[in-house]
This record gives sequence, C-alpha cells and structure tokens, in this order.
Amino acid sequence: MPSHRTAIGCKWVYRIKQNPDGTIHKYKARLVAKGFHQKHGFDFTETFSPVVKPVTVRIVLTVAITKRWHITQLDVNNAFLNGLLEEEVYMDQPPGFEASDKTLVCKLNKAIYGLKQAPRAWFERLNNALRSFGFQPSKCDPSLFTLITPQFTIMMLVYVDDIIVTGSSVSHITELITKLNAEFSLKQLGNLEYFLGIEVSQLKTGGLLLSQTKYIRDLLQKANMAEAKGLPTPMVSNLKLSKHGSDYLEDATFYRSVVGALQYATITRPEISYAVNKACQFLSQPLQSHWTAVKRILRYLRGTLHHGLLLQPASVHKPFTITAFSDADWGADPDDRKSTSGSCVYLGPNLVSWWSKKQTLVARSSTEAEYRSLANTAAEVLWIQSLLLELQLPIAPPTLLCDNLSTVSLSHNPVLHAKTKHMELDIFFLREKVINKSLVVKHIPAVDQYADLLTKPLSPLRFLTLRDKLQVVDKTTVMQTTPSGFEGKIIENN
Repeated sequence: MPSHRTAIGCKWVYRIKQNPDGTIHKYKARLVAKGFHQKHGFDFTETFSPVVKPVTVRIVLTVAITKRWHITQLDVNNAFLNGLLEEEVYMDQPPGFEASDKTLVCKLNKAIYGLKQAPRAWFERLNNALRSFGFQPSKCDPSLFTLITPQFTIMMLVYVDDIIVTGSSVSHITELITKLNAEFSLKQLGNLEYFLGIEVSQLKTGGLLLSQTKYIRDLLQKANMAEAKGLPTPMVSNLKLSKHGSDYLEDATFYRSVVGALQYATITRPEISYAVNKACQFLSQPLQSHWTAVKRILRYLRGTLHHGLLLQPASVHKPFTITAFSDADWGADPDDRKSTSGSCVYLGPNLVSWWSKKQTLVARSSTEAEYRSLANTAAEVLWIQSLLLELQLPIAPPTLLCDNLSTVSLSHNPVLHAKTKHMELDIFFLREKVINKSLVVKHIPAVDQYADLLTKPLSPLRFLTLRDKLQVVDKTTVMQTTPSGFEGKIIENN
C-alpha cells in the first residue's frame, strides 16, 4: 500500500431475513467496509445515487393494471459488489480470514457494502447495462427505465437492488431478464407480491391493493402497543398541539424512532399523513402530549391493520385524467400561525400523490395560504404530466380543484394589488399555466374537498367519508366492495 494511503476497516454483519408473514427466510452474513473511515478526495468523491419515487411506482402500476400488463419482480444478488470503483481504495483483511502476514491489506477492485460510493457505483453499472439494451432513464425520475418501440413497451422501476418490470410483451420481458441475468446474478421473484416492505395483493377486479400489515404490526410491537385498543381516527378532532410545555419526554430518541417509522407507513396510508406531519414538528423536544398524540395514531393503525391503498384500472377507451385537490388550513399552528397545506393527486381513479405540509411563511390571508398550496400542487401535477408524456401516454389537461373562490379567481384574472403583491411568483407561475391551458383550475364546494383530511383533524364521520375518497380500503372486504371514485360537484368558472 502506498505510504500516503490508509486502509479502511471492515467487519461482519449478521442478519435474519424474514418472509412477508414473519417467518425466517434465511440467515445472512455480509462483510462490510467501515465507510466512516473514508476521506473525501482520497477514498471517494461522488456518492449520490437515485432511487425510484413512490409516486412513480404508483403511476407505473396504474398504467400496468389499466393495460393489463404482466408485472414481475427481480432482486439482484449482492448488487453493490457489481459496482466498479474509480478510486483507489484499500481495506484491512477480513476478520477471521487474515493471511499469515498481518501487514498485508486488500486493494479493492470493485465496490463492497459499506463504502460511501457503493450505491452510486452499482447504479452506474446498472444504468450502463440497461442503456446498452436500448433502455432510456426517465428525465423526470432517473430510476425509471423505459424501452418504447412501435411494437412493444417495457418499463423498469429500480430501487437499489429491487426491480419491478412490466410491459406489453411477456416475451420481450423474458428476453430482458435473460440479458440481465447474463450481466448480474438475479433472483426472479415472480409476480409482484412484496416490494420494500409493501404487500401487493392482486384483486379479481384486475386492481391491486398496497398495504403494510407486517410493517405496522412490527411497529406496534416495537412501541409496546401490539394489544392496544383500536380507535376510529388517528387524531382527536380540533386538537391543537403546541411546542410549549414542561412535561418533556425522558426518551426523546424513542419518540423520533417511532415517528420516523410512521412516516414510512404513510406510503400506503395517506389518511394518517396530517397526524404524522404534526408529530414530526416536535422531534427536537417532544412533550408527553406529543407522545399521547403518537400513541393515538398507533391505536388507529392497530384497529385498521389490514387497510391499504387501492389501485384500480382506469378507462382504456379514454386518455388518462389527472385530477388534483388542494386545500389549506389558514394560520392553524398556535405557536407561529403558519398554515398547513394539503394536496392529493389522482391519476384516473387512483390516488398517486399526496402530502400534508406546514407552510414555510406566515400567510396574511386565507387566499394567500390557499394559493401557495395550489401553486405547489400545480408543480406536482405538471411533473406527473411530464412523466406521462415521457411514457407516450395520452392525457387530458389536468384539473386542479380548490374550495376557495378568491384563490380560483386570482388564478384566472390578471389582478395584482398590495394584498397579493408579495405572492407574485406563485401567482404568475400558476396563471401562466391556466392561460396557456396546461392546467384547468376549478372551484369545488368545501364538502367535496378531499384534501380537507390532510390539513386538519376531523370528526370521525367526516374522516371516514374522506378516507374512502382517498381509496383506503379494508383488505378483507375489498373483494366485495370497490370505492366508486369521484362524486364531488365541480362548479364551472364563468
């Protein structure tokens, strides 16, 4: 080893890999490098590596079930070991396998788990292989690869070493898998059933149900609430949580761990997004009242363990439709009077994107709060529209629905005055899209505002009504009943 270089350490990591039902699949031992010993500019340079967005996954699955494409899943064995290193990296000898000469070190020719650049090296290797097969990465999401020809279409979603493949031609999918298997060691997992902790159930209607029953059960066990009594809502209606108080939690780290785990549960449970977002606002100094609110979320999940997000086939005879609901709760935070934005975006009948976020600036009016939320929703809708255009899918002009008449009027009419001057960037951004007909903004009655559930705690009746609209259903009954989709009244602008 050159005198100016230092060897990084390594260790063995042991893990028990479980099946979706919790049974043991296999025992694993893996040699990993101690990447925290690496020095930037010597052992590594760039480390960024993309992973597929959950929104992209839901969009591609919606397209696949609508077109009745075959969906299969792959796993790459020891994916990071395939990455090629650009840097010169030295590592200590593996514990238990040392040579007689203890002064010798290992010079790494390929990446190994634990190296800071290992994820990037693997993605570059996979990216180059797929490009050589004719695939192109999406400009909207680099972890989505497509091969589109007049004869067939194949789409591939990549999350590190977990891969979903779907397309119009089973024979070409088989050919792709054969090529990948020649390049890397693959496990063919068959039909999509379990992806990143998400259980995927095939329905007789041709749809899919995405759920996280095992993940939530494990979370309840971790929080000592596996036997807790279920509750009908994740948050008490009209509850106002504040950062001020003296009853600080003794174990703030445990609070952060549970709330962080709840964030991942929102991938298939959009109805808890607001409650989880509120809990996230107190991570630095959680109080007992905050932990009580978190326990209520867990009790709600305990009572709805088998619920999940329903994806249904869209109409094959019409272009795909994008419908977005945008809402805001003005000045709702008692500590700083910042507003909460809520948004949900549907592709056909399916909810594919949503969020509940605290706004970064204090809004001086309800119109301002609503407009900021609407502008952010428009940005998300335009991104989804761009992705669908990349996939060469026919789409109708997207529709944005808002229950604030002043906000809708402001998006259509060239009016600026002192009360709205500080919002000019958002105003001009959205108005430009409305004028060139990239977007259609319409008013909707408050009773039909689906995003209301993402901005404030609601009564049990209102919560359950909107939960159904978000396509969250019980796995045990979904075969008998299917949500009917939109029933809201849309008021045309004159």
